[in-house]
Amino acid sequence: MARDKRDHEGSALIRTGLLGGSFNPAHGGHRRISLFAMETLGLEEVWWLVSPGNPLKPKKGMAPLAARLASAKEQARRAPITATAIEQHLGTRYTVDTLHALTRRYPKRDFVWLMGSDNLAQFHMWRKWRTIAHTMPIAVIARPGYDNSALASPAMAWFRRYRVPAASFKQGGRWSAPALVLLRFDPDPRSASAIRRADPDWALRYTGHHPRDGLTRRLISQQEGT
Repeated sequence: MARDKRDHEGSALIRTGLLGGSFNPAHGGHRRISLFAMETLGLEEVWWLVSPGNPLKPKKGMAPLAARLASAKEQARRAPITATAIEQHLGTRYTVDTLHALTRRYPKRDFVWLMGSDNLAQFHMWRKWRTIAHTMPIAVIARPGYDNSALASPAMAWFRRYRVPAASFKQGGRWSAPALVLLRFDPDPRSASAIRRADPDWALRYTGHHPRDGLTRRLISQQEGT
């Protein structure tokens, strides 16, 4: 059910998409799906949550946090996208804890969690995934090769009763959670793994960079998140 898009003080809320990931490295595909989600869902901004470490991904081959954040800031230039390593600042490891902390820290934001269909396919493996679903609406963006496994996943079986059309979501109002929006998106072949295979030393371009976090304004050192 849609609610008025205002907080208890009557102030308008800022509809903000959250896209989490390793960004190892960030690339044009991340930017393209973010801008697509903004247009389709009526978002005012997207935050890229550059994770200090993904519990479901191996640490081998993971570039330092500073390099990954620097690549994200580079890709986010001149767009309403904020690259942040706020999870490092909050000390959260799991998405459920990060989203709980963000909703408390930024009460004037109307958050929507953005993820690819590859994540929906394994969403039932995430820590307290139903709690995540009850925390904020979720928009799933199609990714080549993952749609069938996503639609057949245990999480999708649970989510079916909570599906919301993208057009209705964009019309305004604040949606209560759980709510799932499936977004059809032209396939984008770019991937971080393909970039790493073609350029395994990509992170060396950011040696010596100490990027400033887009939210906390902290400088991220080369030693953090390694």
